[in-house]
Amino acid sequence: MRHCIYPGTFDPITYGHLDVLARASRLFDKVTVAVAENAGKEPLFSAEQRMAMLRPNLAAFPHIELTTFGGLLVDFARAQQADAIIRGLRALSDFEFEFNMALMNRHLQPDLETIFVMPNEQFSYTSSTLVKQVARFGGDVGHFVPPNVAAELKRAYSARH
Repeated sequence: MRHCIYPGTFDPITYGHLDVLARASRLFDKVTVAVAENAGKEPLFSAEQRMAMLRPNLAAFPHIELTTFGGLLVDFARAQQADAIIRGLRALSDFEFEFNMALMNRHLQPDLETIFVMPNEQFSYTSSTLVKQVARFGGDVGHFVPPNVAAELKRAYSARH
């Protein structure tokens, strides 16, 4: 059975993330969506909140597991007996960071492959950071995130004002 890890902060999950997940689920028998607990990005939502937003959006995908992880991704992948890491590439600007991370992961765990997946072009400019900026100022994020996520963003930012 081929198994991959789809790691990320997912703060919050976007339709772009779900598109990459759909592609990964067609390539692998099992996909573990791994929410980074200590991403160093000071997320808007806790790991538990991010997982709660993810859960209802994973029901359509077969063979998906959802969990959190901390520490080195390669150590987590080894413990999960994963064959590969899936990473989404939206634009050329993502490539340098992702390429360097993939090379470091290969150095640390040579048997673990990193596979880059390009989402549908309609999601190529969507990022969690941009979605949060739009939501913070009351913009409509419904084209970028599932309805449950849009509602959580609205709640989070209305509570801050």
